[in-house]
Amino acid sequence: MGWWTERVVPRMNDASLRHSDLVPYRVRACSGLHGLVAELGFGSGLNIEHYPKDVTRILAVEPSDLAWDLSAPRRASSRIPVERGGLDGQRLDLDDDSIDAVLSTFTLCTIPDPSRALAEVHRVLRPGGTFHFLEHGLSHEPSVARWQGILEPLNARLAGNCHLTRQIDRLVIDAGFRMDELDAGYLDINAPKLQRHGFLGAATKTALHTDPHRMSD
Repeated sequence: MGWWTERVVPRMNDASLRHSDLVPYRVRACSGLHGLVAELGFGSGLNIEHYPKDVTRILAVEPSDLAWDLSAPRRASSRIPVERGGLDGQRLDLDDDSIDAVLSTFTLCTIPDPSRALAEVHRVLRPGGTFHFLEHGLSHEPSVARWQGILEPLNARLAGNCHLTRQIDRLVIDAGFRMDELDAGYLDINAPKLQRHGFLGAATKTALHTDPHRMSD
């Protein structure tokens, strides 16, 4: 990572993503989490206060040392034990079938290979475990999607590899999850339209690679 990504982007994310407009969405994303939870892209710990009481421990997967340092005050005041559980969402240092739930908020947009990361999430979740997510990505409006494609290279350079055109729901389903809840549309936040098309939902690990949108024969 370069200087900009290492020293500036974590501070930008902490400042922009802690806005109060995002709190209701974070609460919904965290709803239903329980037991041992791994959080991809833990960042500065903005989800900690929204974890339900049924969560017993948080394994924070976070590559940025600065973001981890920024999370220190939130971790110190957390009623739930938090420990750093790895650096790379594409190569989780966790055992198979060992995690009750995984949370990802505004993370799949920056991971170089989101499909690989989701395959890792599927691997470490216990059978019936759930993946909870709050992400932004490809708009359903063709005109907005076109501008997302045009501006994505610039956005990725300035915002730590943040992509605008990832179709999060499709990525989750293709990773072998059953989509239980999905709310896709524009987040009610103060941001350009091309940056605020959101995907909020929860999906369950399935034994087989299934697609809930496929019609039966």
